[in-house]
Amino acid sequence: MNSVNRRLVLAGIISLSIVAAACGSSSKTASTSAPTTLPTAATTTPGAAATTAPAGAATTEAAPTTTAGATVDFSKLSGSIVGSGATFPKGFYDDAIATLAGIAPDLKVEYGGGGSGKGRSDLQAQVVDFAGTDGVVKDADKAGYKGGDFVYVPTVIAPITMSYNLPSVPKLQLSATSISAIFQRTITKWNDPLIVADNPGVTLPSTDIVVARRADGSGTTENFTKFLNAAAGPDAGGDWKLASGSEVTWPDGTQAGDGNSGVAQIVSSTEGAIGYVDLSDAKAAKLTFALVKNKAGKYIEPTLEATTAAAENAKINDDLTFFLGWADGDAAYPIAAQTWMIAYVKQADPAKAAAIRGFLTYLLTDGQKAAAAIDYAPLPAALQAKALANIAKIGA
Repeated sequence: MNSVNRRLVLAGIISLSIVAAACGSSSKTASTSAPTTLPTAATTTPGAAATTAPAGAATTEAAPTTTAGATVDFSKLSGSIVGSGATFPKGFYDDAIATLAGIAPDLKVEYGGGGSGKGRSDLQAQVVDFAGTDGVVKDADKAGYKGGDFVYVPTVIAPITMSYNLPSVPKLQLSATSISAIFQRTITKWNDPLIVADNPGVTLPSTDIVVARRADGSGTTENFTKFLNAAAGPDAGGDWKLASGSEVTWPDGTQAGDGNSGVAQIVSSTEGAIGYVDLSDAKAAKLTFALVKNKAGKYIEPTLEATTAAAENAKINDDLTFFLGWADGDAAYPIAAQTWMIAYVKQADPAKAAAIRGFLTYLLTDGQKAAAAIDYAPLPAALQAKALANIAKIGA
């Protein structure tokens, strides 16, 4: 099943769930699958109140999995947890939440988008139980997190595409120099000599370039601008002047969209447009995307394999933060990106802590198996093990 059809199925499951909740349905069907394991801090059976599973979703028993501690049966998880944040991995999270609902019918998990900046702000203010972010928390902001220390839990990796709308150009190549000039609006036509130099033998139109970028505080923006800063910034001998961050001051004349899907919509509906969009949303919107020149001088397609190639050379910090962009290697896609869930180490309620650990553990174990089908690359095994150890730190 491709990612677009899978999302349609998920939408149907979610819609049925809403209807079932409105009708007060609580029926469950027999299950067939096996239990899994939670990290050490978890209790085997969290004791929060039960919630209703999505209507029509079969209840399954997951097999116990041992990671860094006690075994837990996912089907015994219960309670209600809420998160918000990054839209880059939202397709993966939505898929995992819908699948887990059939295994753990008494656990209700909600995840809203809004961008990495919103997720970090919501967690800082303790509005949510966990947050999705594609960028790290600034040291200066850590003291403002009301719940104290938190952990980074990497979940998946994926490429950020250079999606464009030029019907007469089915294959486009772009260097960091060209991308920098496009997004700073120093070039405004598709047949500019900089882009022509990237595409020998290709007839490029004189169409105006329309730049589509994020309106919200975004980890996708942060990773994209960090790539440009590394590849075309002053230290690299380039002229990228906007630095990097989840929000930057874009030039006049750019168009802003909310979330990756908002940028994708602008590109899809505007001839001459180009925007940075995660692979999952780009494919869902049926966008065309460019090959991007990497550090080794190769023009690389934004594939999961090329993202994994970038991850092979990543330096992982002790807190599990890292940056995949502008990686070494002939096969590495240069705008590969990472994403994390972050959650407080100390929770006020043991049952809530167990529910958070259970959900995050599912993302890092069974959930990884579905990643590639929805255009995300699973974590390397060594990083997965370290992430599970970070989950084990969450307790009450």
